[in-house]
Parts: sequence; structure tokens; C-alpha cells
Amino acid sequence: MRRQNIETGSGLSSLRMVPLVVYAGVILYFGRDLFIPISFALLISFILYPICRWLELKGFSRMWAIAVSLSLLVMVGVLLAALLASQFISFFDEWPLLQAKVDRSIDEVSKTLADVFAISKDQQEHWLARIAEQSGSNLLAVLRNAISVSAFSTVLLVLIPVYAALLLYYRHYWIKVLGRIFPHERSESLRAMIALSIGTYYNFVKGMVVVYVIVGTLNSIGLLLLGIPHAILFGFMASILTVVPYVGIIAGSLLPMAMAWITYDSIWYPIGIAGVFTFVQYLEANVIFPVAVSSRLNVNTLVMLVVIFAGGILWGVAGMILFVPFLGIAKLVADHNPKWKTVSMLLGTEDDERKRTKV
Repeated sequence: MRRQNIETGSGLSSLRMVPLVVYAGVILYFGRDLFIPISFALLISFILYPICRWLELKGFSRMWAIAVSLSLLVMVGVLLAALLASQFISFFDEWPLLQAKVDRSIDEVSKTLADVFAISKDQQEHWLARIAEQSGSNLLAVLRNAISVSAFSTVLLVLIPVYAALLLYYRHYWIKVLGRIFPHERSESLRAMIALSIGTYYNFVKGMVVVYVIVGTLNSIGLLLLGIPHAILFGFMASILTVVPYVGIIAGSLLPMAMAWITYDSIWYPIGIAGVFTFVQYLEANVIFPVAVSSRLNVNTLVMLVVIFAGGILWGVAGMILFVPFLGIAKLVADHNPKWKTVSMLLGTEDDERKRTKV
């Protein structure tokens, strides 16, 4: 009876969190320009903290440990960017040939429209002129938005490492602040929860890096066997885009499929690319991911989709990327907090409930 009352109270307290979630959503939406770089910096600090801690134990000062770890992260990012840039350069070197094939494809489509649907070339040119006129009227707005996004992205590239460094440098101070925000939690319990969240997310990211490398390699091998140009570029681009769940793999497959269609003028090559990516994604979900990521968090698929959709509404693509690890951390915290049992059940899966029942 007492246990039933405790679970009922836990359920009621979870329902009281609904207005807080709504208010938090409003704050996150209107404060996205502030919260997005801080969120990226927080996750980066989670990744770098074990490295900084190891360097500090080896005798480095805290400032030098942070500087070295951030420099290593920047070097890895620059190497990846250089690799992709070299592939893009070789891709654009072949653009004249591709443009000629695109022009021939357009002529064939125009001829098909004229022969099959009786749409004359003059009418087609009139439609194209109207489309070009409408596109030209919106070109200024598109350029303005592109410049604004580029400027904001440049600022983020500077702010995010600075935020991450400050979070790491004053980490003990932030733990004290959290202790005052959550006064009912014991200091030892709060520190243990933070350490568990950091350790779990760090191991998760390490495993995901291995997953991306393996998936990119398998994608590239499959595209090379099909004879697709720039297979390494397309293979690793599709692998990196999977950081955006469910949507990234679709976006990553469109360009190589279009390239195959233009290059070989056959439907079988795009079908082959779709088959390669589907097979690799099956291996990633059922073999590579479980082996490479030992501490996989079992989150309800429906909740995951809802969170990704909500992240896209609130923060765009950044929200689709950021809300997934935040959901995993929330699930981890809820699993270790008896007061949040209802939240843990909502975020978890049936396998989690079976494990609790056995225990």
C-alpha cells in the first residue's frame, strides 16, 4: 500500500512538470541564439573533461590542460575539413563535364515534354522565365539570410570554444551553483550524478566516432565497387550527416544518387546506392552501434522522434542534433532518481521495465 502511494505521488509530481516543460519550451525558443552555443559548449566540455582531468593529474595546470585538449579537438576538426575540402575540390574540377551532361539531360526532358505532353518549347521557356523572374525577386532576401547565417556561424565558431573553456575552468564553481539550485540533493549525490552523466556521454561520443568512421568506410567501399565518382566524399558525408537522426542519411544519399544518374544515365546505379546505404545502416543499427557503443542508452523510439521534431521546431537543425544527447542525459538522471520514476518509464523502453522487475 505504501509503495502504491509512493508511485502515485511520483506520478502526480511528474504531471506537475508539464507546465514547467511548456514554459521551458517558450524560453528555449526565444532564447535559442543564446542557448545553442552554450549547449554545444556544454557537450564539448563533457567530451574534453576526462582529457583535461588526465592532463591535470600528469602535472599540467588547469589552463594548459584546457588549452591542449581544445587544440587537439580543433586539429581533428581541421583535418576532417581539409579531407572533405580536397574531395570537394576534385569534385568541382569535373563540374564542366557534369554541366554538359546536365544540359543534355535537360534537353532530353524538354523533348519528352514536347513529344509526349504536347508542351511546346516556347511554353517551356516562358515557364522557365517566370520561375527565374520570381527567383530573382527573392535572390536579395536569400543572400541576406545567407550572409546573416554565415556571420552567426562564424561567431559561434569563436564563442563555443570560449564557452567550453570557461565551463571547464570554473567547473567546481558551477557544481556549487547547481548545489544551491537543487538544495534537497546531497552534495555527494549531485557530484556523482554529474560525473556519471559526463562519463556516460564521453564514452558514448567515443563510440559514436568509431561508428562514423566504420560507416563512412563501408559507404565508400560500396560506392567504389559501384564505380561512383568521389566515393570517399559521398561515403563520409553520408556518415557525418547521420548525426541528424533519420533525416541525415536521406539527405546524404541524394547527391551520390543524382551523380550516379547523371554519370551513367541508368536507374540501376541510384538503386544500387540506395541498397548500399540501406545495408550499411542495417549493419550500423544491429551490429556496429551495439559493439562500438558499450553504454547505449535505451530511449523510447516514439519519444526520440518527438524530441527530434521538437528540437527542429525550437532550434532548427541544431536542435535536432542537441536534443538527442540531452534526452539521453535526462534518461540517465531519471533512472537514478526514485522521484523521477514516471519520467524514467516515459523515456525508457519495455526492456528497462523488465530489468527493474527482475531486480
